[in-house]
Amino acid sequence: MSYFSNFPTLMYDPIGNGDNAKLVTNILKRVRVRSNMKKNIVMLDQYDIKENETPEIVADMHHGSPYYHWVVMIINDISDVHHDWPKSTRQIQKYITSKYTDAQLDEIHHYEIVQTSGDTTVKIEVENSTYPDATPITNYEYETALNEEKRKIDLLRNDYLGFFTEEFSNLV
Repeated sequence: MSYFSNFPTLMYDPIGNGDNAKLVTNILKRVRVRSNMKKNIVMLDQYDIKENETPEIVADMHHGSPYYHWVVMIINDISDVHHDWPKSTRQIQKYITSKYTDAQLDEIHHYEIVQTSGDTTVKIEVENSTYPDATPITNYEYETALNEEKRKIDLLRNDYLGFFTEEFSNLV
């Protein structure tokens, strides 16, 4: 099932004189995943996106068809694959060097300290180095860590795929 195949159509006249009206797909229609579904871990599997994987590749491996790439994207609130999906090593290097000068790459973006209670693997961002154990994080480290964090996604279990696509179709 194609993502846009369930979207409603409408007559659109770009000029407004009635002579040029065409039947078009209403791409402005939006559907969101129910918030309680994201909390239901029984329906979701966690997945780490590997180097050079696209939503189509992940959908093909997990759901058996690249046409379910839109399910992967909706479940993870990804609206722009160029900014919300993790970049490959080559892409992130190109992005970072276009955003920062060589001197800016090594400048400190922020400082981090280890959380002292609860999960001590969690790091907390702090504004300055007044904390004795604060670790400086450079712009380069910050950008690469941000990209790596995008690799952790949820995948809808195949038992629920039919239900999900049917509900999507009904909502659109």
